[in-house]
Amino acid sequence: MAPLLARAPALVKARAARTLDETGELYVTLFEGLRRSWDVRTWWGAFVEQCWFVVRVTCVPLLLIAIPLGATISLQVGDVARQIGAQSSTGALVVTAMVRQIAPLAAALLISGAGGSAITADMGARRIRDELSALEVMGINPTHRLVTPRLWAAAVVSVLLCSMVILSGVAGGFYFNVIQQGVTPGAYFDGAASLLRTSDLLVTLVKAGVFGLVAAAVACSTGMTCDYGAAGVGRAVTRATVVTSLIVFFLNYVIETLYLVLVPPEF
Repeated sequence: MAPLLARAPALVKARAARTLDETGELYVTLFEGLRRSWDVRTWWGAFVEQCWFVVRVTCVPLLLIAIPLGATISLQVGDVARQIGAQSSTGALVVTAMVRQIAPLAAALLISGAGGSAITADMGARRIRDELSALEVMGINPTHRLVTPRLWAAAVVSVLLCSMVILSGVAGGFYFNVIQQGVTPGAYFDGAASLLRTSDLLVTLVKAGVFGLVAAAVACSTGMTCDYGAAGVGRAVTRATVVTSLIVFFLNYVIETLYLVLVPPEF
């Protein structure tokens, strides 16, 4: 125990240094990938391919999650609203929660868990096969060739998935509140229209795009710097998913706080 306690400061220092290095690698990967975004002709084909890949691996899980999620929220909110005599406000609460908070977070976590893990594994496999070094030897920047299309593909698909989550969740809530619990369709949608603003939807879509960029940047950076071997790639996939989740929840809090300060809710 005593030797371990004596080594504790050195271990903490080494861990802190490694965390700073990984953060620096993440920023370099993100901004270097965005720097050549204007040269669309060099990455358009890979962008379309990555968009189709991310949609293919996330679309079905999205539907399987979004519809039960909206139904669960509508059931819980409807039960509470019925107890306090505000059952007509159930639709407003369900739609507002789906648009403002649940949709961008669900899309980001799906991008990270399904698409991001595949991107990390792909980039890690390229690293252990020395494909990244081979590109550098040929004078090709691997970040521009591989990372840029994945960044924009994840951002675009995340926005589309966010819209699908909203539609699926609202449909699930409509079924259980209107058909199962007897709320009128007019009351279900009128309450939502009175609470939501156009800026709410715009901020939600912006958050979804930012979260997609972050998920792709973390996946690419982690895969390109993983340890050699299959075990290193596996650890990189796990680390990328965890780190993306933490960053996404932190960014969601920051963006939502700034939005509420700059655009106060109307009463």
